[in-house]
Parts: sequence; C-alpha cells; structure tokens
Amino acid sequence: MPESKALLQAIQAVDVPPVTLMEVCGTHTMAIAKAGLKPLLAPKVTLLSGPGCPVCVTPARDIDACLTLSARPDVILTSYGDMLRVPGSARGDSLLKRRALGADVRMVYSPMDAVEVARENPCKKIVFLGVGFETTAPGTAIAVQTAKESGVKNFYLLPMLKRLEPALRALAASADFAVDGLLCPGHVASILGENGFQYVARSLRLPAVIAGFETEDVLLAVYRLLLQIREGAPALENAYPRAVQREGNTLAMATVETVFTPCDSLWRGMGMIPQSGLALKEDYAAFDAIKALDVCFEEEKPSACRCGDVIRGALPPEKCPLFGVCTPEDPIGPCMVSGEGACAARYKYGGSV
Repeated sequence: MPESKALLQAIQAVDVPPVTLMEVCGTHTMAIAKAGLKPLLAPKVTLLSGPGCPVCVTPARDIDACLTLSARPDVILTSYGDMLRVPGSARGDSLLKRRALGADVRMVYSPMDAVEVARENPCKKIVFLGVGFETTAPGTAIAVQTAKESGVKNFYLLPMLKRLEPALRALAASADFAVDGLLCPGHVASILGENGFQYVARSLRLPAVIAGFETEDVLLAVYRLLLQIREGAPALENAYPRAVQREGNTLAMATVETVFTPCDSLWRGMGMIPQSGLALKEDYAAFDAIKALDVCFEEEKPSACRCGDVIRGALPPEKCPLFGVCTPEDPIGPCMVSGEGACAARYKYGGSV
C-alpha cells in the first residue's frame, strides 16, 4: 500500500472540484481525527461523520427505559462500557450514576459474559443491552441461542440493534443530504461482504469504497472515491480485501437470521426508520426483555443537544450550542460519550477534526 505522503499527493492531483465525503463508521471517525486528516485534505475534500456510532444513534427514550429497568431490585443490567455513561433525558442521569446509587449495573465485554452472569445469579433477571450494528449482531444472536440451548431462563435481551442499509437509504433520501461519496465501514462489511454494500452505488448512485482503519487505508479510500467522482461512474470498491470478502461472513449472517427478524426502529435524529432494527423471532421470544419484563418506552423529550444533526452530517460538532459545556466528563449527548462519537473526536483532538 502506498505511504500516506504519496497518497496525499495523489489525492491533490485528482482533477475534481471540492467534494464532500461521509464516513459511516465511528472507528473511521476516530481514526481520521487522531491522524489529523481533515486539515490535510481541505479544501479539496470535506469529511463528514455519519450515523456510524451505535451508541450515538440510540435514542434518549431507550436510555430512559434502561434507567427505569435498572431500578428494579430483581434485575441485573449488563452492557458494554460506553452505554453506562450515556445520559438519558435528564442531564447527568446515566447507568453509571445509577450504579453508584446502588443499582446492579455491570459492564461486560461480550453478550456471553451476560449469559454467565445469569448462570451465576439464578434468582435474578439478567438483562443485556443489545446495542450495535451488524458487527455485534452475530455475537448477540449466539448468546441468545446459548441461553436457550443450555436452559438459562433468566437471561434477557433488550434488543436495540440497528441495520445500516435502511438508515443510509433514509439519510440519502433526506432533503439536506449533500454528500458526493461514502467511505463504507470495514467492520460491518466484514460481516455483510462487498455484496452488502452494492446498493450504495447501484441504487443510491453514490461512489462507495469499503475502507480499513489505518491512515493509509482511509487515504486510499478517499483517493479511489475521487477517481470515481472524476469519471462520473459510481461503483462499489473494496479497498479492505484483507478483511472483507465478496460474500461476507455467511455463517454469522445465517446465525443472525435464525434468531432475529428485521423491524422498524427509532434512530436518534433520524426518526423511525422501517426495517432498520432487529427483533427476536418467535422461537426466542421468551428472552425478549421488552415483553418479559414489560419495558415501556416514553415519547422522546425535546433537548438542546444537537447530536441528531451531528449524526446526520448536517452539523459539525463545534457548532452545537452545547459544545464545550457538554464534555466527556459531563456529557449531555451520546456523541460526546462514545469512543466513536464525532463530538468526542472533535473535543479530544481539537482542530478541524
């Protein structure tokens, strides 16, 4: 792979007017910020962060439901680390705070850890917060299958998984969408394969390149996108072949299809998007925390937080009126909490990131 300097020179040599590209992966967002790529690419290329952070796209009403659930004395709530710090509708009210006040909230590194917590605590109801995209869905599906096959009846899933394709289609159809090409997420593509992103070029008519996460990976993807834009020929290219195959991980996808079925899902800043979530199939309904524990979701409450606009690429983080007041130490919105959030990247690395 060419070195960064050579790729930057190649990018500047492509004869195109200034373009706007969007990365739809939170890991890309952080990699771009850490490497300081945005100032190096300007003014030829503007990079926007899209809806690629699963914690960030989770609506406040879902966080509120988790907070309510954590107050139940018969429940042990388990989650990935980022989710513990995301505030609900009330500033400062997070699962981390609830844990400090006595709620049994535990950080786990995988859904299987939550199944083990259930085995160790047979008199409690263990709820795993199933957040993520297609990357984490297979592991979540395996945990549910394992619980069923091994007779662990006190394990429950609060399904908040998201499907990327319906969200990108909805985003591209929005009136203020002004993006010339997409850097597609290598993690999700490792599951869905090249075929899982063909719709970007064929249906949305956008140049698309599947990118890895090293600086050279990102720059190579930008360069390939610029060549497509110059030729006026949208296509899908795989610039991450060491991890992404054409067919993807067929076993992982089959496991997800066995346990889950697509459903309508609410996204922060993007509203209810048809078929953009994953619900448990009837065979696994006994493990659905929403049904088994009667979880209620209230209406979204108005907020000055502009994370929804940041997620859509409609607003740079520093233009949010709360930026600087909202900090990683005292976050108001999820984009400042998550290690993949655009606001956290801007705050941590400064400059034009």
